[in-house]
Amino acid sequence: MSNVNAVTFTVVVVLFLVVTLTGFAAARWRRTEDMLHLNEWGLGGRSFGTFVAWFLLGGDLYTAYTFIAVPAAVFGAGAVTGFFAVAYTIIVFPIALIFLPRLWSIARVHHYVTPADFIRGRYGSRGLALAIAFTGILALMPYIALQLVGIQAVLTVMGVGTTSGNTFVKDLPLFIAFLVLAVFTYVSGLRAPALIAFIKDTLVYLMIIVAVLYLPTKVGGWGHIFAAGEAHLKAISPVTKKPNGVFIPTSGNSQLAFSTLALGSALALMVYPHAVTGVLSTKRRDIIKRNMALLPLYSIMLAFIALLGYVALADKTTAANVKKANNAQLAVPYLFQHLFPSWFAGIAFAAIVIGALVPAAIMAIAAANLFTRNIFKEFFKPDASPRLETRVSQWVSLIVKVGALLFAIELPKTFSINLQLLGGIWILQTFPSIVFGLFTRWFHRYALLAGWLAGMIFGTIAAYNVSTPTTSHWAGSVNTLWGHTYYIGLSAIILNIAVSAVLTLLFRVARVPAGTDETLPRQYTADPVDAKAPAPAAAVLGSEVPGGDLALQAGEPQRRRADSSTADMDSAREKIGLARMSAASRRMRSSLVRLSSGSPASRWACRSLARSSSLRTLRALANRGCPMRRVR
Repeated sequence: MSNVNAVTFTVVVVLFLVVTLTGFAAARWRRTEDMLHLNEWGLGGRSFGTFVAWFLLGGDLYTAYTFIAVPAAVFGAGAVTGFFAVAYTIIVFPIALIFLPRLWSIARVHHYVTPADFIRGRYGSRGLALAIAFTGILALMPYIALQLVGIQAVLTVMGVGTTSGNTFVKDLPLFIAFLVLAVFTYVSGLRAPALIAFIKDTLVYLMIIVAVLYLPTKVGGWGHIFAAGEAHLKAISPVTKKPNGVFIPTSGNSQLAFSTLALGSALALMVYPHAVTGVLSTKRRDIIKRNMALLPLYSIMLAFIALLGYVALADKTTAANVKKANNAQLAVPYLFQHLFPSWFAGIAFAAIVIGALVPAAIMAIAAANLFTRNIFKEFFKPDASPRLETRVSQWVSLIVKVGALLFAIELPKTFSINLQLLGGIWILQTFPSIVFGLFTRWFHRYALLAGWLAGMIFGTIAAYNVSTPTTSHWAGSVNTLWGHTYYIGLSAIILNIAVSAVLTLLFRVARVPAGTDETLPRQYTADPVDAKAPAPAAAVLGSEVPGGDLALQAGEPQRRRADSSTADMDSAREKIGLARMSAASRRMRSSLVRLSSGSPASRWACRSLARSSSLRTLRALANRGCPMRRVR
């Protein structure tokens, strides 16, 4: 490590230690009575407000890979593959504003923890829920790996481990970062990345503001930067015999590629399991809406990050270092190392490293929750207690990180990136089941499953067939058909929806059972004030709730559940056949038992109670001898 800058290295280590201590301290932040419950460990008690949620979602969606890969894409190929990320992070939030509040409400009412939980309850289909869970885990694995690739890029430029021929010694700093991430996630759950996100985003905003204001003065100003970028991208590559990239997409073909990439990526982003986990951790419905309005501030930051790719092209030393390393992902780290003072380069490198820890932790938690709720509990241990569920999730989160670490170390970096791009195509195929299901029950469960399978197969084969002069397979996520370049994920989801619609019509004609829907229309706009898990069913009826709230299991510590409204609870009782009532309703029933014993005032009392009762309550009154006729 003789070639390591001592000042830069010290700043990175100190800030990393601060983050490590913060991660472990998060276990005591907003401390709860029982961390061994997925509501607490996996969703932070569903208690985060606007401020915390903004930092958490920002840290969740804008990752270390963003800081590395977006400017690297601009450096290597220009606007189409780089700046589309800016476009899709602008349009994603209006789209998400349409459906995320509904997902939050139904998840709060039924205590769903994962998007596959909602699929299970909405369509009554274990197979479709398994497909959604499997896709989520599959798409998250390379995404987590790329966070570690981002850390590797920083360590490479810093010179840490690069002089050793021993693989273990070379990757030791990455192992240490992985170990710290694994342990504080295991101990603190979602609270750890939520608290660390404050530090991460503060450092990121500081880094970007200084970079945008300071770096151009070192390379001749923005005019020179754009001129150098345009000249490089228009130059003919000796390998491909084509221009190096696109400075501004002016042709119809490049505009189609840009727009389909932006639209498809926007549709996919907020159905990623880690994005859903961040949304479900909030405590009120209006917090989701508020954050969808505030999160575009991160899109402004992302635009500045993308511009750093052009700055790296304008700096001859950085461009030469990247060319020598043959790795465009090192563009930003080399740029910071060359132009920033050593102490501030340490801050910038620490921001990238910490920017990897926050999303990696959330992604690992989301993947673990999917496995526990929708595979382990659904198929192997239906009577699993909340404590067992949490323990399984904790251990699975460790296994997921080990798998991601192997991805990052063993696979070529370009292959890891292409797998993540393929993950975007895969996760997009869950969009119809999740988002359409929040608004309509028209689609048949088997049709959605067939559509998902068609989209997955088509998207995977199409991505496999993408090639370049230097890469034979998995060379990207855009393809050319009949002279038009388009995003593969968007064509795959169109096929998905078409298959789902056609088969739904056929299944309805054939009267194939559509499955049981345990949700109610009013629950999609409910805003319960409390997220705590309900009391165990045994405490109310002495038996397990069939097909109702997922957290109602025998042996669970008793908790209070807040109801969105009396009408909602009446509808829910009629839907699932429960006799459980609110405190006021129980007092009413108790009084009716006494009145029906022969009291002279019984008829008058029944009529008085019926004046403000719904039809469902009148049925309960009738069972105690009261007339069914509503008294006006």
